[in-house]
Amino acid sequence: MNARRRTVLAAGAVGAAALATGCGSDGGDGGDASAAPTASAGATDNASPGASGGVELARTEDIPVGGGTVFKERKVVVTQPEEGEFRAFSAVCTHASCLVSTVSDGTINCPCHGSKYSITDAAVEAGPAPRPLPAERISVSGGAIRLA
Repeated sequence: MNARRRTVLAAGAVGAAALATGCGSDGGDGGDASAAPTASAGATDNASPGASGGVELARTEDIPVGGGTVFKERKVVVTQPEEGEFRAFSAVCTHASCLVSTVSDGTINCPCHGSKYSITDAAVEAGPAPRPLPAERISVSGGAIRLA
């Protein structure tokens, strides 16, 4: 349990650092989103079976294949690029810290300045966003998608 808490706290610190550097960045190299955590239906992605885990965001059937859902209150977007493959990213745009608002046509969309991110790895598909959305950890078990 303590190791799990350390992991969550460390992930939060890394995400906060990424957001802090994102607000004043000149674009940099675009970062590397290839390490985005994924979770498959039935997999637990570092969560123990039966463990309460994090907050349940949705049921797997609520996330459309080839699309996703923005959870504004948690500042997280969950996507399902392919059947049974779930990914999660920060919902805070890396350009001006607006919350992304929709997921459509294979992209996560920010309403403020038109940035678009890939549902697969959150890579920038259209700017002015300087880099991908940071990955978030989720677990998928028993049809529930939870923040890990």
